[in-house]
Amino acid sequence: MPVALSVRQAGPFDAGVLASLHGECFARAWDEVAMAQFAASPEVLCLIGSIAGGAGGAPDGFLIVRKAGDEAEILTLGVAPSRRNMGLGRALLQTATALLRAGGTKRLFLEVEAGNEAALRLYRSLGGEAVGLRTGYYEHGADAAIFSLAL
Repeated sequence: MPVALSVRQAGPFDAGVLASLHGECFARAWDEVAMAQFAASPEVLCLIGSIAGGAGGAPDGFLIVRKAGDEAEILTLGVAPSRRNMGLGRALLQTATALLRAGGTKRLFLEVEAGNEAALRLYRSLGGEAVGLRTGYYEHGADAAIFSLAL
């Protein structure tokens, strides 16, 4: 049975939720101040997603993209570990690409840990192509695959 997903644009008032979710997803969490700055910037698209039946309707995932000219870069994308593999990452990415495309963005870039097979499959399934590699990019020494997605 399919789950009901919802995605909405986040604002500065969502900074606490964004910071909390980021902390669930990544070892080095971005704080509330940083999240508020991203959410308040006109060059940044912040999305929050939820899966029906979540803990009290709380958000389960997020995506933050910075736009520059006709290009954009995903700064971070995460789904709470307990809510993964339900389609929310895809819904966040599809919503972002639709909004970016409507705003005139032609290409979306992102970096992902080279060993993150779930993320690599997701990006490839949406038409993303590997265009480079940053060796030892992450603090723990892992490489980052650079992807490009034509919009």
